[in-house]
Amino acid sequence: MIIDILTIFPDIFTTPLKYSIIKRAIDTGVLEINVHNLRDYTTDKAKSTDDYPFGGGPGMIMKVEPIFNALKSMRKSESEVILLSPQGERFDQRLAVEISLNKHIILICGRYKGVDERIREHLIDREISIGDYITSGGEIPALVIVDAVSRLLPAVLGNFDSAESDSFMSGKLDSPYYTRPREFRGMTVPSILLSGNHKSIEEWRAHESLKRTISRRPDLLDSKKR
Repeated sequence: MIIDILTIFPDIFTTPLKYSIIKRAIDTGVLEINVHNLRDYTTDKAKSTDDYPFGGGPGMIMKVEPIFNALKSMRKSESEVILLSPQGERFDQRLAVEISLNKHIILICGRYKGVDERIREHLIDREISIGDYITSGGEIPALVIVDAVSRLLPAVLGNFDSAESDSFMSGKLDSPYYTRPREFRGMTVPSILLSGNHKSIEEWRAHESLKRTISRRPDLLDSKKR
């Protein structure tokens, strides 16, 4: 999978891409990430990527030309172009799985007040939001998507069952987990997990997963019914 990221702050991505699951995906060859500075696709001396909005109003708007030029140089027939925007569909595990099936995605990191509407109308395939709140730009949302998607790629996790049992993969929250020591300051591990009875452990985890989902995120069960 190839991910191209368009941003005016490429340095934000330098360190996160060097660690953990994302680095492993890159090192194994199943993921290639290219970070592009949008200023390299401008045509004026100032390398401006934003301007004042027509009709007035607060804030600056990201210009259409740099993004058009960037997409022209890298977009392919199999590419999916995604704008990170608070107006987009809500990112969740279902969407992460869907995106992970692409061969090539291009993530556009918005900034300032927003983007020229012509970008939204003519240049992108979809908009994605990571939640109903505002970040300073699309860079952090882009990293969220890259991280969530990279762990779903083949051979990235040492044990794919680990990804299969993650919260949201089954439509429910994950069950509780414990590790050594068995007892710590009076806090003990549930005895069922020490029994060696795999069927009973599996049933306990399924029950705890459902109980936790009902308590904390009942909306997940409602959405599964629809």
